Amino acid sequence: MRAWPTTLLALGLLAAPAAADPLPAVPVTVGGEPDLDACGGLAEVHGLDPRGANRLSVRAGPGTGYPRLDRLGPRVRLIVCEERGAWLGVVYGPPGLDCGLGSPIPDATAYRGPCRSGWVAARYVALIAG
Repeated sequence: MRAWPTTLLALGLLAAPAAADPLPAVPVTVGGEPDLDACGGLAEVHGLDPRGANRLSVRAGPGTGYPRLDRLGPRVRLIVCEERGAWLGVVYGPPGLDCGLGSPIPDATAYRGPCRSGWVAARYVALIAG
């Protein structure tokens, strides 16, 4: 059994493998329908494993390779704005905060309102309205 690579790494004679750069963020798109609300659905986090972390990761893009932005607990309300495969682009904030998505935004644009936004796995989201 050769320990040379480990020894050379410890001595600084061999470079450690570079960490992969994180994927660039994918903004959540809102609007694009001049006669409809900027985002079409109201949902809530559900189906998490209470024996596990019991939290849903919000990511910077639609996939597990994107950095985690936040973690949400059960029953947190989400505004669903976009779908990409098994991922949903969502906007969320404290209860009662107007995220500015209840009116039409004629042209599709990246969300830049007062609430937070990101991507969640659709299987942990239950649609309430929309």
